[in-house]
Amino acid sequence: MNKRYLNSFAMPFLTASLFLSTATFAQEQWPDLPVGMKSGISAQVGSKLYVGLGSAGQEFYMLDLADMKKGWQKKADFAGPARSGATASVVGEEIYVFGGSGKNHSSDATPILFDTVYRYDAKANKWALVNTETPVGLLGSASYSPDNKQVLFFGGYNKGFFDQYLADINATSKKDQPEKWQKIVDDYMGMKPLDYQWNSNVISYTPETGVWETLGVSPFMPNCGSALVQKGAMATLVSGEIKPGLRTSEVKQFSFGAEQPWMSLHDLPKPADQLVQEGVAGAFAGESNGVMIVAGGANFHGAKEAFEQGKMFAHNGFGKAFNPETYVLKGGLWSQSTDLPYGLAYGASFTTDKGVLIVGGEDDKRAARKEVYLLSWDGKAVQVTN
Repeated sequence: MNKRYLNSFAMPFLTASLFLSTATFAQEQWPDLPVGMKSGISAQVGSKLYVGLGSAGQEFYMLDLADMKKGWQKKADFAGPARSGATASVVGEEIYVFGGSGKNHSSDATPILFDTVYRYDAKANKWALVNTETPVGLLGSASYSPDNKQVLFFGGYNKGFFDQYLADINATSKKDQPEKWQKIVDDYMGMKPLDYQWNSNVISYTPETGVWETLGVSPFMPNCGSALVQKGAMATLVSGEIKPGLRTSEVKQFSFGAEQPWMSLHDLPKPADQLVQEGVAGAFAGESNGVMIVAGGANFHGAKEAFEQGKMFAHNGFGKAFNPETYVLKGGLWSQSTDLPYGLAYGASFTTDKGVLIVGGEDDKRAARKEVYLLSWDGKAVQVTN
């Protein structure tokens, strides 16, 4: 691979059109999960879809699209400590799980960012700890394999900073030391985006050799919680947060192996009933009938304006919003389409022959959902079926 990075920004002059439609629901055909799942992992090996961890603990499930009548089948429990916010990618018929946050032992006073890597052998239905450590914190990062040999990573929390924050906040009683507790929160949440030192490099890991490499620096501000849509060796990264509580509406593409690997796409458009597009973290995304669909995601309505007014703790005082909107990218142009039946974020999404399958997620009551929906593009609107 040519590892030179030349910043390339193709930003066509586009205006987002708007098409709103009412959701339609066909007879149920997609089996629900046995348990609710949010902030977990997902991966696809051939016709088999895998989800688990997050709110499901160490549980891991598989749905075979070629044998749907069996529904979600429970597979071997994850071999490591339960974790949320990990990222997973497939090389061959093995699923690799990187990072996330949780407690090494249930008795631990505070969670940490994990730097461990686990491998799931889909043929043998077995987990194993890999003899390596992630070079950076990968909580909230997005990953994919462009060549079925290595895994690339974008974003990720700074392990040292976040571990210290978690230790400080868990060692301080909000009830007995309210001022000290609030200062810890204010100091951490009030930093400027770049002060968090999130991972800004494109990092590569090759399981066969165990080698980690830095392929270059992203020309964009580092962010976490992006949705990733893969098409061959290219990955489209949609939105995400640039600091805790503050999102970006940016959409960009990375083309593995290209001399100029980065390209900027048009931002997500603002929702029809809102003044701005706040950006979303934990959105669902995939492709259907030649278009990209982005759905749901969480944000804080009002945070962007507060940040532009110089308030670094931008989401202070705003409730977390779980959004129902869907957006379609067709011919470089975004449009808004059919709403989900309710606001949803932090679940799993898969591109299938029938459309984008979205699995589980978190709703506005902060509950982990079991439902599975198919989002398909019919040429005019996104059809939502379950």
